Amino acid sequence: MQTSLVENFPGFVDGVQGPDLMGNMRKQAERLGVTFVDKNATEVDFTKRPFTINTSPSNPSPTLGEGSYLGRSVVVATGAEFKWLGLPNEQKLIGRGVSACATCDAAFFKDKKVVVVGGGDAALEEALYLTKFVSSLFIVHRRSEFRASKIMQDKVFANPKIKVIWNAQIIDVVGEQKVESVRLQYLTPNPSPNLGEGNERGEVLPCDGLFIAIGHTPATKLFEGKIDLDPKFFAKRQGDKYPTMSNIDGVFIAGDVHDFRYRQAITAAGYGCEAALDVERWLGENT
Repeated sequence: MQTSLVENFPGFVDGVQGPDLMGNMRKQAERLGVTFVDKNATEVDFTKRPFTINTSPSNPSPTLGEGSYLGRSVVVATGAEFKWLGLPNEQKLIGRGVSACATCDAAFFKDKKVVVVGGGDAALEEALYLTKFVSSLFIVHRRSEFRASKIMQDKVFANPKIKVIWNAQIIDVVGEQKVESVRLQYLTPNPSPNLGEGNERGEVLPCDGLFIAIGHTPATKLFEGKIDLDPKFFAKRQGDKYPTMSNIDGVFIAGDVHDFRYRQAITAAGYGCEAALDVERWLGENT
């Protein structure tokens, strides 16, 4: 879990550290008899039941040596990863001003100045949410117009806290212990009226936070050709009687590997609950 402090998960009045939340969930599951295998799955076989999950390329199915696991049902809950910009200092400042989740981290930037990167509906929605907390906000977009819906654009243009820097990209985020500024590079000869002409190192834009909203990558590479994925490679839930089931009987979907809209810990937990109930019912009817 990338988020250091989770403040929007029910039951924690003062918030909870992300690793602590995950650790408590694991301990609770272990107390109830769940076995955890701390390995990476490298291969799945959904062509026949019981299904096979391999964690070692040296033991592919149907050998079923050490590192292979059988299951009458499988829940795919591999999640999704934020897309990052790949800036030199980006990773070291995640949680120190660099974020990809306004809902998670906006409250930390009350009365601060932040920058949002992106041009789609998600980016503009993040920006509008942040204006409830921040003093001012720049949206940096590499094109001369947004891809977002007109409704979202109208809301952004009407918000006095938001300024847009067109035809520019961020080439680095600056700061040792926390974000202090970002460096911009213009992609057209005309400079932004907000900042003036840039240079080879990039125009410096002071800020307290950088929110990156350029999309998510679902962790579904392992399942390509195994279950149906949508055009953006999110796992598709196609069940009728069992709503969380994939196109393969006995293979279920839960969490951000499917959910490209909400992407919150509590919604992922809800998806997990749905899938668990569907699995229990399906196993009872297909034993």
